[in-house]
Amino acid sequence: MQTMDKTYYETVNKLEQMGTDREYIQGWIGGYMGNPKREEQRITQAYTAGYADGQNKTTENAAAWKARQ
Repeated sequence: MQTMDKTYYETVNKLEQMGTDREYIQGWIGGYMGNPKREEQRITQAYTAGYADGQNKTTENAAAWKARQ
């Protein structure tokens, strides 16, 4: 089990404050934690981008996934 560190909480908080799409955030969390991907019918482009960034411990693509207001 991976220990939660400050980076996890700070990054999720930053993504929320940026207004990042919830699907991207959920993907980022799953990738960061090393969780299995969602079932195929629930995967979105935002989720996939977030999952990849989470695996790489980056938020490189987050700005491209602003939530639609």
